[in-house]
Amino acid sequence: MTPNERFDQDVKRDVQARVREGVKAVLEEVLEEEMTEHLEAGYRELTPTRRGERNGHYTRNLVTPAGRIERLEVPRDREGEFLTEVFERYKRMTGDVEEAVLEMYLSGISVRKIAGVTEALSRVKVGKDAVSRIVRRLEEQQRAWQERSLKEKAYPYLYLDATYLKVRWGASVTSMALLVCVGVDEEGFREVLAVEVAGSEKGAAYTSLLRGLVDRGLKGVRLVVSDDHEGIKAAVAGELPGVRWQRCVVHFERNVLSHVPASAMGEVAEDLKAIFKVRREKTAQALAEEFAELHTKRFPKAVSVFEAGIGDALTYLGYPGIHHARIRTTNMLERLFKELKRRTKVVGVFPNETSAQTLATEIALRSSEEWALKRYLAMNTFETVEKPNPQLSRH
Repeated sequence: MTPNERFDQDVKRDVQARVREGVKAVLEEVLEEEMTEHLEAGYRELTPTRRGERNGHYTRNLVTPAGRIERLEVPRDREGEFLTEVFERYKRMTGDVEEAVLEMYLSGISVRKIAGVTEALSRVKVGKDAVSRIVRRLEEQQRAWQERSLKEKAYPYLYLDATYLKVRWGASVTSMALLVCVGVDEEGFREVLAVEVAGSEKGAAYTSLLRGLVDRGLKGVRLVVSDDHEGIKAAVAGELPGVRWQRCVVHFERNVLSHVPASAMGEVAEDLKAIFKVRREKTAQALAEEFAELHTKRFPKAVSVFEAGIGDALTYLGYPGIHHARIRTTNMLERLFKELKRRTKVVGVFPNETSAQTLATEIALRSSEEWALKRYLAMNTFETVEKPNPQLSRH
C-alpha cells in the first residue's frame, strides 16, 4: 500500500469514526427526549403530571447504517417501565442479523448463501470475513461476560434449571444439558448470571456453576428457586450455606397429580391449587392438612408425595406477599427455554459443545438485555425473611 493510499484509508476511518460519534450523540439525545416524554417531566423537573423518576443509565451496542455504535447510553426509569422505539428502528440490523448469521453458520450453511440471506434481510452483505468476525467477537464478548465480577450488587433471588440440546459427539448424537442461572438483583431487575453446557444434570455440574458464581463475587442470595433436583439442592447446601430453597410449585403439583387417575384429576388439582392461593403460612398449613386428610384414603401415593414436598413448596410464604407469584415457580426460566428451543431449532444438531454454548448464551443475553428495561419485582417492600416453620419443613 502506497503512502497516499494509507493516508486515504486513515482519513476514511477518521471520518467514519466522527460520523459514528455524531450518530451516537443524536441517538442519546433522542433517548433522553423519549424518557422526558415517558415521564412527562425533564431531568429534575417537578411537574403536576410527572409519572416517575429517572434511575441512571445502562449501555448497549447498536449497529446502524453509519456502523456499530459502542456503549450507547440508554436512560432507565425507577419503575422499569420505559421502552424506547430507537432500537426497533434498527432491529433488523442489530442482534437479529448477528443471531441469524450465527444460526446459519452453526447449521452448516455456506458463507455464500449466508451473504445472500443477510443482504435480503438488512441490505448488508455479510461475507466470509464478516462471519468470522461476528463469531469471534461474540465469543470474546461472551468470555468477558462469563468472567465478569458480580461484586457490585446483591442478588436476593436465584433461579436454577436446565434444558437439553442435541450435540454431535464423535460418530453419535447425544443430549447435552444446558444449565442456566438467572438472578433478580436488589433493585428487582432480572439478569442471566450463567449459561453452561454439561454432560448431564448431575450435582457436580450445578456445584461447579454455583462455585464459579461465588468466586466471581455472588452475594446477598436469600432464596434459590428450582425443581426438585437432588443435585441442585446439594449444590445450594454446599456452596450457599444458610440460603433457603423453594421447590417449584408447578413441578410439585405435577408430581402429586401424576399419582391421581384422570377421572379425579380436576377435583384434586383444584384442592391443591387452593393451598397456593393464600398468603399466610397458618392458612396454607391448615389447607395442607385438610388436603391430606381428604384424599389419603383414595390416593395414598399422591398424598405421600404431597406430604413429603409441601414444606419446600411453601418456602415462598416467608417472603413479601407481592413477590409470591414470581418466586414460587421457575416459569420465568421455562419461558426462556422455550425461546432458546425456538431459536436453536434451525440448527438441529450442534457440531460440538462450544457451538451449542455460544448460540445459547447469545440468545440468553438478548433476553437479559430486554429484561434490563423492565423491573421484575418491587424490592422496596422486601421484608425480613422469617425462620422456617418446622411443621412446613420436611426434608
